[in-house]
Amino acid sequence: MTVFYILFYLSLFILFYNYLGYGILLVLFTRIKRLFHSPDREQLDLVPPVTLLVAAYNEADFIRQKIENCLALDYPEDKLTIIFITDGSSDGTPDIIREEPRVKLLHEPQRSGKTAAINRAMKCVQTPFVIFCDANTLLNSQAVRNIVRHYEDPLTGGVAGEKRVIANGDANAADTEGIYWKYESYLKKLDAELYSVVGAAGELFSIRTSLYQPVEENVILDDFVISLRINMKGYRIAYAPDAYAMEAPSFSINEEHKRKVRICAGGFQSIILLSDLLNIFKYPLLSFQYISHRVLRWTLSPLSMPILLISNFILVISGAGIFYSLMFAGQVLFYGMSIIGYLQAQRNTKSGLFYIPFYFVFMNLAVFQGFGRFVSKSQSAVWDKAKRSIV
Repeated sequence: MTVFYILFYLSLFILFYNYLGYGILLVLFTRIKRLFHSPDREQLDLVPPVTLLVAAYNEADFIRQKIENCLALDYPEDKLTIIFITDGSSDGTPDIIREEPRVKLLHEPQRSGKTAAINRAMKCVQTPFVIFCDANTLLNSQAVRNIVRHYEDPLTGGVAGEKRVIANGDANAADTEGIYWKYESYLKKLDAELYSVVGAAGELFSIRTSLYQPVEENVILDDFVISLRINMKGYRIAYAPDAYAMEAPSFSINEEHKRKVRICAGGFQSIILLSDLLNIFKYPLLSFQYISHRVLRWTLSPLSMPILLISNFILVISGAGIFYSLMFAGQVLFYGMSIIGYLQAQRNTKSGLFYIPFYFVFMNLAVFQGFGRFVSKSQSAVWDKAKRSIV
């Protein structure tokens, strides 16, 4: 029975460490760092030339709102270049963008995917800094100012903004996604304070243009790979929580499932592409953050869930003791609640009590499906956007 005790405690430790323990360590390490490092001085209000680059695919229903949001950003007009790239769009999105003279449009009828589009668009960027954001998000008016001020530090190679999920008709979905992203944002804040954000999200992030390295066109998570390759060059990715992109939750649980599986397939692809980052002797602090925050979530943590349940069951039937019985009962209750949450999600009658455990299980199940797509090479890098609720 020794092997089942080992499996039980090892899987329990991995799950605890990945979802809570790493955050606790970050709090501890950042507090220790503050004892030896004085707080950063007040940042200057820099206004360098900046390009805002928006990749859009068939966004006709939302693109006017997005353009208005870009034009309303609080930044000198002569210092802000706005580029929309709409390769492959066939719903009239390019025609709508052409109506606004301040916006530069790049369009080709061929649909090659977001990564290929960004590689092409970056050849047209002539400013020292570029900000990427998704076409289905809205930025706060101070977003550009709050991002570029971080470049006062010459070792800042990029800046990650914050993603915020806003409520609409599906308040429970928004609340659940929102709780997840609030926790992620908190971890990003601590990661950045310790050293660097580990992998920027495409909703809103920025880089020094000179550090851009064209990405392989089959890459699924272009934003993740771009930012970590900048890390590998010796630069950090700062975090700007006061620069945020707002988006609605996914239109349905099926749309969210499609998005999660694609991200997970891209996660496994990224682990291979960024394999050097697994060498903790080469990148000690960065690798610690990368493995703890990202790699475990795409590998050992999802695998630990069934191992914990099965090993716990075997220990219970072998009469291991009351602790293991209580742990098993807790797991059964948790998975039972997740099943109820799934049934409610299918009927669009969600409640937070059941939807939160469902969303946790749902995210981890997506990892297994994403791994299947990665191994079978069936996940395309070509744009396959998830439909979202109306903002």
